[in-house]
This record gives sequence, C-alpha cells and structure tokens, in this order.
Amino acid sequence: MFEFAANLSMLFTEVPFPARFESAAESGFRAVEYLFPYEWPADQLREQLERHQLRQALFNAPPGDWQAGERGLACLAGREEDFGAGLEAVLDYASVLENHLVHVMAGIVPAGQDPALARDTYIRNIQQAADILGQAGLTVCIEPINHADMPGYFLNTVPQALGLLDEISRENVRLQFDIYHCQRTTGDVTLWLERALPQIGHIQIAGVPGRHEPDYGELNYPWLFERLRQLGYSGYVGCEYVPAGKTEDGLAWLKEELSRK
Repeated sequence: MFEFAANLSMLFTEVPFPARFESAAESGFRAVEYLFPYEWPADQLREQLERHQLRQALFNAPPGDWQAGERGLACLAGREEDFGAGLEAVLDYASVLENHLVHVMAGIVPAGQDPALARDTYIRNIQQAADILGQAGLTVCIEPINHADMPGYFLNTVPQALGLLDEISRENVRLQFDIYHCQRTTGDVTLWLERALPQIGHIQIAGVPGRHEPDYGELNYPWLFERLRQLGYSGYVGCEYVPAGKTEDGLAWLKEELSRK
C-alpha cells in the first residue's frame, strides 16, 4: 500500500515552514516531502519529524541559484564542481533525516548550448550522483517537468526519461513520475504509469488544470489511486499541488482515500 506525503513547500503555507509538520500530521499525513531543506538545520527538521511521527519521503538536491532562475545543474556543462558540492550537502541532510530518495533536478539548457552536450553532461552527472549517493544507500530520482511550467527544462516527458534511465544504467536511479506533468505533456497517464512502473521510485500528484487539489479537474484520481493499488505500487505519493484556498479546506479527497485503507 502506498503512503501519501505532504509537500510542505506547497501545502500548509498559511503557517511558517517548521509549523507545517504539525499541520500535516494533524491532517492525516504520515510522511512529508519538500523542495529544499538547506535553509534550516537538519537537526531542527529531524526534531519536527520525530515530534509528529512523520517519515521523510524525499527532498531535492541543491538546484544552483534558484533566485537567478537556475532549476538544477545536472545538464549544465562547466558546473560539475558545483554539482558535486551539492551532493555533499545531500549526504549531510539525508543522514540526519533518514531520507532515502533524492530528486536531482536536470536544469534549464542554456541558450545556444549544444543539446548533445547537455545530454552527455546530464548522463555523466546523474551517474556520478548515483555512485556517490548510493554508497550511503540513497536513490536518485529524475523527474520530467513540462515546458509550460518550466520553459527550457532539459527533461520533459516520461518516454524521454525512460530512455535516459537505460543509458544511465544505475540500479539506484529511478523515475519520479509526476502525474500532473505527464498529463500536461504526453497525456495517457495510465498507459505511462503501467509502462514505467518497474522504474518508478516516487509519484507526485496535482489536479489538471491549475495544479490544485487532485479532486478537481480533468483527471479521475480515485480511479488512478485504485489502479496504483492494483499494480502493487508501495512507495510514496507526494502531494505537490497548490491549494485553491486554505490547505485544510481542500483535504476531503485525502480523508476519502485514507478511509479506503
């Protein structure tokens, strides 16, 4: 049985970040994820996890200069040293938080850069990440992100990601399957879930359009959740969506799903 994880970078933003752990637990979540932990001491985050009996599902490796528009370093030729330094930060936090899944963002391909160079750089960097993080028992996740939300991002579709996974050829590199992004690019969500399931390490959800609660929009999430149960998926389902209003007011879908267990 899979477990829902609250994405604290997007949910419960009505309160400061450290208080979101309590909000998540009170709402029925037993796990959390978020984009980046590096603004807070790892011990402080571990304390919140333990206090509220939560598991750490996933966080992202350092993405470069986020404020300047960087969205990962893996495909950026010439930034290998910065990429490697980020892996050291991942190891420090993962060991304290007992986190085993790390999303390594691909990055936005610089204007004028040779696409083949970006691809080769990406494969080498993900292999390096897998080798280094694997020594600590960590799994690297790669996630396709649609171009409407993140123009120029190197990795866009599930088929592209599956091809790259074959070339990367590391057992501890898995697909982070975001249903929202899949619907925005290729569609055929169920088809790609079924095809990619053996390589999926993490799933994320949001409604389409709008990236709001999963019980709004064109996707039938109750059906998708039931299909995941039928397929035997037992990992985390990260709730990475933007609430249409107050977070707690939009969690009727979660209560319904938790009642099915």
